[in-house]
Amino acid sequence: MSRARDFANLAGAADAGTLSGDSLIINGDMSIWQRGTTIDTIANGGYLCDRWRIAHSGLDGNVDVDRSTDVPSGQGFKYSQKISTDAAEDSLDAADQLNLQQRFEGQNLQHILKGTPSAKSLTLSFWVKSSVASTYSVNLRDNDNTRIIGGTYVINTADTWEKKTITFAGDTSGTLDDDNDRSLDLAFYIDAGSDRTDGTFATSWAAQSDDERVYDTTGWLENTSSREWYITGVKLEVGSTATPFKHESYAENLNKCHRYYVKRYPGNQAIIATAMAYGASAAYCELDFPVEMRAVPSVTFTSTASHWEFRNRGTADRTNSGAPGGAAASKWSCRIDMALASSTTDGAAGWIEANNANAYYYINAEL
Repeated sequence: MSRARDFANLAGAADAGTLSGDSLIINGDMSIWQRGTTIDTIANGGYLCDRWRIAHSGLDGNVDVDRSTDVPSGQGFKYSQKISTDAAEDSLDAADQLNLQQRFEGQNLQHILKGTPSAKSLTLSFWVKSSVASTYSVNLRDNDNTRIIGGTYVINTADTWEKKTITFAGDTSGTLDDDNDRSLDLAFYIDAGSDRTDGTFATSWAAQSDDERVYDTTGWLENTSSREWYITGVKLEVGSTATPFKHESYAENLNKCHRYYVKRYPGNQAIIATAMAYGASAAYCELDFPVEMRAVPSVTFTSTASHWEFRNRGTADRTNSGAPGGAAASKWSCRIDMALASSTTDGAAGWIEANNANAYYYINAEL
């Protein structure tokens, strides 16, 4: 191949947004699980695998999520996300639905030129395995302008890993906000009732109607055999061609996830931050976040009082009202407030430490 052709292909890849196989998805290989690796009965809107939100309603059985080592062979993946339920639906009611989502900030999507004459298509590729062979639906939702587009994929053989690719056309209507708020959702529908299937499935961009979001019921929720659905290797990229999955280091992936959620188990007697007594019965300190959070987050500590201590001059004063309070003032840090069980000296320097191996805190700025 000529050097001129090499440069032409390079320029074309850059224009299509595929120069380095960049993906809009974070944690597409399902390798980051800060919250834990298994949960029985996840709440509607809950997260377990980082950046992946579970949405469900009206179901007779629990929705369970697990980190699985069942992965497609020879692709370099260590984990998949497994979704299952512990009971089939007696009947699929209109409002019943189950889907897996990832949400995106508008400022990370400006290069797709949505809402302009040059709007770019997006190509989704992923590996999937299901216990029910059927036709499944995926859609993109423009949260800023309430618009949707959908696509389908077919599970040809139950309980077998298959790679799927869907291309979504660019949308010349509806500019996405250039900010850190939710602008676009990607949703994998595992099954849904008539509230989402009765309309004409939207295969081109249109004003959102919920009954146009899913092509048809899959039978997954009503299936009486073991219902399991696995996914990994998810990639959403600019252009109409799927490129190979780009494996990142664990550190790169975790750092991206930390923008939205951080969970820390400091370890017994680990120092959280230096602190100072404020009056005789309180201590304050500043806790720095590992990265700039997407927005000013909420900060939560384990509620057991004995899990945390303020120590100074060789003594320990424990909280008298449960956990420390985290008052986040910025996207970079928060103030930790501790009410002390015993008197200390105003202005005394010390530190706040974890006093139990099970002590943890989490910082949440999810979309």
